[in-house]
Amino acid sequence: MIRPPLTPEDYARGRALGRALRAARGPRSLLDVAAEAGVSPETLRKIETGRIATPAFFTIVALCRALGISADELAAHESAATTQITRGDDRLERR
Repeated sequence: MIRPPLTPEDYARGRALGRALRAARGPRSLLDVAAEAGVSPETLRKIETGRIATPAFFTIVALCRALGISADELAAHESAATTQITRGDDRLERR
């Protein structure tokens, strides 16, 4: 199966998801959260920076569990961040 190319909106959602995860992580170290979730620190870093725009569902579920938040809470944060990005408030470098 061939995966269709990602759209600019997909990338914006990925950056918003990364921002939401970073905010949820708070003062906890990236290494601690990654280890607790069972993902590599590099994977978490890439998700938080938007370099992985569409992470696997089970990766996000594992991160939510490690962070002690529900997927609904994460989605609410991501939705608010996506609104900011699509209005042009995005401060991250566009690729």
